Amino acid sequence: MKNYETEARSRWGNTDAYREHEQKTKNYTKEKWSEANDGMMAIFAKFAACKASSASADSAKAQMLVTKLQAHITENYYTCTDEILAGLGKMYIADERFKKNIDKYGEVPSLHLRLLRFTAENEHKQIQSLS
Repeated sequence: MKNYETEARSRWGNTDAYREHEQKTKNYTKEKWSEANDGMMAIFAKFAACKASSASADSAKAQMLVTKLQAHITENYYTCTDEILAGLGKMYIADERFKKNIDKYGEVPSLHLRLLRFTAENEHKQIQSLS
């Protein structure tokens, strides 16, 4: 766990979200950490069930789960903006450590695809703002 903390500090330590995370979680007990982390894993399990039910990534059910995930992150860790959510989507796919952890409930491509949709929307907005 210490390695992940060091990596996170190195990658995002100078961001507002990281500072918010430190502030929000500084007094978390072992039980609170467990509750927050278990809650997130429960959401990933629901994504796996969503996929198993053949729901598409754009289904209302999958979109509701993305909203639930974003709210859970905001409530327990830091404000999860659409931009941050898009970055998480990329990271969940690119980093095998995250993918392996998330997919232990079953492969969760609907989560990956939906989060990547946020990436595309945000990139489109950025390009338009430069025009």
